[in-house]
Amino acid sequence: MESDARWTVDDGARGTRLDKFLAAADRLGSRARAASALAHGKVFLNDEEVTGADASRWLAAGDVVRVWLDRPGSARKPARRPQANLDVVYEDDLLLVVNKPAGLLSVPLERKPEMSSVYERLEDSLRSHGKRRPFVVHRIDQDTSGLVLFAKDARSQAALKGQFRRREPARDYWAFVYGHPDPPEGRWRDHLVWDSKAMIQKRTHPRDPQGMEAISDYRVLERFRDTSLVEIRLQTGKRNQIRIQARLRGHTLIGEQRYVFGPDTLRPVPFPRQALHAYRLMFDHPADGREMRFEAPLPQDLKDLLARLRRT
Repeated sequence: MESDARWTVDDGARGTRLDKFLAAADRLGSRARAASALAHGKVFLNDEEVTGADASRWLAAGDVVRVWLDRPGSARKPARRPQANLDVVYEDDLLLVVNKPAGLLSVPLERKPEMSSVYERLEDSLRSHGKRRPFVVHRIDQDTSGLVLFAKDARSQAALKGQFRRREPARDYWAFVYGHPDPPEGRWRDHLVWDSKAMIQKRTHPRDPQGMEAISDYRVLERFRDTSLVEIRLQTGKRNQIRIQARLRGHTLIGEQRYVFGPDTLRPVPFPRQALHAYRLMFDHPADGREMRFEAPLPQDLKDLLARLRRT
């Protein structure tokens, strides 16, 4: 096969496991080669890197699977990223919790090869101490700040990702939005589908076979003149979920650039990024099941925004 190949999943392959799809004779040819490609960061699903923990994911029609066999740095990442320190909130033999600043990717993206990521910085740190690469458990958007979880081995990663699939961890965000959600506390429930061309989430019909359920619980923490500070707890973790669900209800995030509607005059508060912060994360430790709870205070830019909104 080519060193960089893509396949779009058709109706006949819908519902196939990712590793089985890759192992087909006209693709990688064996489960072993599929497992190796997944383990070495050479497989992408809808432009997101996937790992061995994703081998059992079921594919949907329209999914795009890419295998990049000669991906630069698949053996060793290029020395292009700055080596600035990370705010590591917690670390032990099995996991890492990082307070990610806005503007830094959680994991590398092939469409943004020049951008640094938490994953790469952790990888450099671990390898400098003779350890292996980190294992991705979940991620947050580049311009969202806050807590991100990584594992140090595949078994811990699988256990933690299993918790996320069962919707057990608590993931709480603070979002600054336009308007005043009414009622001030409740649940947002939608069916979303990812548009891989436009690179955005869209609302779809519950019977759409490609649609995925998105659920968030919210409560208003503070009301300002034309905006609100809202606490949002994710029950599901779809890409851009809070940003699209808030927008669908007329409460676009302050600073939002992608999920917007109408002229800029409808969004008069200047802010350079979506005003969203992953401030609390709770899960069970993969070794002994004890509850792990972490909080990250608002970064300075959001503190300044909060003070500005209170003054108005």
